[in-house]
Amino acid sequence: MRSLILSAGLLALAGSAQARDAAECEALHNTALQGGFVSSARVVEASESLPAYCEVRATALPAISIEVRLPMENWNGKYYQAGCGGFCGILGRADAAAGWVNAMKPGLERGYATATSDSGHHALSVVDAGWADANPHAERDWGWRSIGETHRVAQAMIERFYGGGSEQAIFQGCSTGGRMAHVAALRYPDMFDGIISGAPAMDYPGLVATASSWLVQSNTDADGNTILKPGKDKLIGDAVMAQCDGLDGAEDGLISDPRQCPADLAALQCDGTQAEDTCLTPDELGVIAKWRQGPVNKAGEQLYPGGIPAGSEPFWWLWLTGKDENSGGLIPAFATGFGRYMAFDDDPGENWTPLDFDFDRDPDRMSFAYANYNGDNPDISAFREAGGKMIVWHGWADAIVPPLKTVDWYEKAAETAGGEDALKEDVALFMIPGLDHCGLLPGPGGVSQNSLDPMTPLEAWLNDGVRPESIAVSQ
Repeated sequence: MRSLILSAGLLALAGSAQARDAAECEALHNTALQGGFVSSARVVEASESLPAYCEVRATALPAISIEVRLPMENWNGKYYQAGCGGFCGILGRADAAAGWVNAMKPGLERGYATATSDSGHHALSVVDAGWADANPHAERDWGWRSIGETHRVAQAMIERFYGGGSEQAIFQGCSTGGRMAHVAALRYPDMFDGIISGAPAMDYPGLVATASSWLVQSNTDADGNTILKPGKDKLIGDAVMAQCDGLDGAEDGLISDPRQCPADLAALQCDGTQAEDTCLTPDELGVIAKWRQGPVNKAGEQLYPGGIPAGSEPFWWLWLTGKDENSGGLIPAFATGFGRYMAFDDDPGENWTPLDFDFDRDPDRMSFAYANYNGDNPDISAFREAGGKMIVWHGWADAIVPPLKTVDWYEKAAETAGGEDALKEDVALFMIPGLDHCGLLPGPGGVSQNSLDPMTPLEAWLNDGVRPESIAVSQ
């Protein structure tokens, strides 16, 4: 896809077999970058599954912090870039955890040169959006520019360290990283040969402003109190599973497609004789009905595809209800920060809450966000024409990025491509029963991100022309 000077490509491949020493790594500190600078370069010794690598920290102006990891030996001649989660802001956060989602680990352990960024700002947590207050430059960096700048800086380090550029490039991300994956296909169609997009939050104004505000408002009474409190998620989930588990012909603790699950919770309604924790009040049933429906305006028009899927109840504590006052319930936090500082053309500031969102007027007040954040345009023809391959995966039990948006995008992409058969030449979609958002929490049977390996089938697709049939970890 990307044009390389032949001699440079051959030099890079020849150099990939040569071991580098600490002096060559440390010398990268003196690399002159246009529109940026290198702040440090050091050798990190091999550990567990990772080889020794040269860790380079750099900044692309104005404030995109980037980390590049270059194998000290046995570089495979290729490049792997990872996205980030939430509002980002913490460089290399994913690589500090055990998982592979949004981490450089899957590439580095296979011999790729790898990189990631904080998307252009420093934050105290991934729900901290204060950096965006009246700061359109930072919002552009978060929205799309950090993707290209990370690639640019990483390629400069690769060429300096190995003597030539990479011959292939892959992008991997989930949630916001999945949004970045779609943005990469749209804005940088020639940059990546392969893209892995997980649970893509590809429409932030529609999801984090509109749909998330709907969830908060639906669960707040007239006095501002929470209606459905922590503790009833198992009661609800057990009832849903009892009705829908066997609809696919197998009672395995999984709902294969929540669209086929017409769970009726009326039997759980309190009649005045049960203990409070064994039944649901009419108001609590009303909350669940609105969550299942998803956001609508006064005219009844759906503002975001679908709502909270059946089968996601085991994960509600983390995303929706919390376990107690000090844990979980992250959706209100995301909606609050986004609405205050990132969503609207004019930031309303720290006094705004999701209860202030107007479903008739506010969707039209986010033009900058739509233009700079979103990756839900189904026309990825430029990426496909450049020879790119994309794997998209999403859990059917995702309660924070409802999966029907991904299904909707795929159906529209197929229509734009001239039919699903044409789209399948370059895009493979995997919808995974029982899987939480990005597979962060283990679901029924232990299904999680550790059950998945999209990297191996993507490599086979790129290198051998074998279209993926599964992204499950090979047994």
